[in-house]
Order: sequence, then structure tokens, then C-alpha cells
Amino acid sequence: MRKTYRIIAAILCAVTILGAPVQAQAAAGAYIKQSEYDSFRALFDAQYYYNKYGDLQQVIGYDEEKLFEHYMTYGIFEGRSGCAEFNLLYYMKNNEDVKAAFGNNYTAYCKHYLEYGRAEQRTAATAELFTAEPTNELGRYTTYYDTTEERALNVEVAASRINGVVLQPGEKFSFSRTILPRTRANGYGMGPVIIGGKIVRGMGGGICQVSSTLYAAMVMAGVPATERYPHSLRMDYIPRGMDATIAGTAKDLKFVNPYSYPIVITAVTEAGSLTVSLAPYEVQ
Repeated sequence: MRKTYRIIAAILCAVTILGAPVQAQAAAGAYIKQSEYDSFRALFDAQYYYNKYGDLQQVIGYDEEKLFEHYMTYGIFEGRSGCAEFNLLYYMKNNEDVKAAFGNNYTAYCKHYLEYGRAEQRTAATAELFTAEPTNELGRYTTYYDTTEERALNVEVAASRINGVVLQPGEKFSFSRTILPRTRANGYGMGPVIIGGKIVRGMGGGICQVSSTLYAAMVMAGVPATERYPHSLRMDYIPRGMDATIAGTAKDLKFVNPYSYPIVITAVTEAGSLTVSLAPYEVQ
């Protein structure tokens, strides 16, 4: 079924990052009430969070309370680690019995790790995941678009450019560089873009759905971004906090392969669906 996707809310980036709503909520129903924030302070290191995520250094600076608010409101749902020893999404992924018991109650995972998981030496930190043996797939994400809209061309061209890219251990990836400049000569057309907080037509409009879908796959795979920027407006093709905007060469999505083996990016478009995945690369 074809589905038309529209921008459904206008939220400025600065307000999104620095605001303090009553609760944070992910698309899958996960939530953390503000009254439960204290349960997470024992697993939050402001200095670690500041040093690890360069995008927050520019937007927030070293303000311990604002960094903690960002972690609770957005960082957890984006797959960020609050300290070196604990990443909530990894804890869920690697402990099926705990996940079966707690579902989307994120506070329960935090309490379980503090009370039991740490003593049981359960998998909770990114380093353990990165050094694990290769599996068939590390992470994937699917979004949808309307194939009748002009932006569909740009979604499909950008997806084809990242499809099959192989990254060696420690190799850097730049989305903007990989998909080439957005010009007609490189196969792109017009589509909706955000300029000055407004939707206008521009060359390459739609490529951000591909970068956002890739970023969501990165989160699922436990691959942190070294550069990533949210949109200034809310996108309805992906949950809040999972988007990644691209603007010329000024704003890019970048990451480094943190695994001890090569990984490959796969991006497939079919009948209005876009699926991006990261997996170990096996030489044929």
C-alpha cells in the first residue's frame, strides 16, 4: 500500500535538545517518567557523555544537568551510552530473559542491572558487543515513502550509492561524500527540503530519509555516530531522535566501523519501502 508521508510537527532543534518534557517516549512505546530519572543517575557519567558525543559539545557544552536531561530525553532512545559500563539498548538486546520480563519498561532494566546484572556480569557495555563474533546481521531498519512523489527518485538514488559499501575495521564513513553531490548530473532531482525552518523545493530533497534510516540501523547495530544532526522539524517517517539531516557539506552523517572485522552496508528500495542494514562482510 502506498502511503503519503508528511511533516506533522514543527519543533526547533534547540528546543528539542534543551527542553525538559515530563516524559520521553519512543515509537515502540518505551518511556521513562521524569519522576524515575534518579534511578539512572548511578549509571550516568557526564564527563564520559560529553567526551564521547561531539555533537552535544557544540549544542549543550559541559553542563552536567543538561547533558543528563539530554541522555534521559533522547540519548537512551538513540542508543547512546550514559557511562562506559552500561548501554540500555545493549542490555536489552543481549539479555533475552530480562527483555521478556520488562518489555519497554526502561527503568526496570536500569534497576535490574544495578541490583543483579552487574554482579552477574551480564552483557551491558558496547565493548562487549563490538568484540563479539560476527553474526548474520548487526542491525537493520525500514522506513516507507510514496513512490509517486518526486522525492522518491532521490531516496532511491541515495540508497543505491550506499548499497554495498564495505568498511574495514576502523575505517571512516561519510554519508554526504558517499552519495556524491546532489546534482542532476549525479542523478538527483527536486524534492522537499528544509530551509530556514520552512519546507521548500530543492535539489536532492528526500536523501535525508536514507541517512535517517541508516542512522537507525546504526543504533540497532551499536555503531555510534561521530557526526550526526537532527532535523529542525519533526519527520514522520522515523521516530523522534532517530533522524539524521544532511545539508551540503555542512551537516553530515559519519561513523567509524568499531568492529574487529569488515562490515557492509546494504540499502534496498522496493515498492515504497527502504531497508538499510549493517552486517559482517564475508569475502566471496
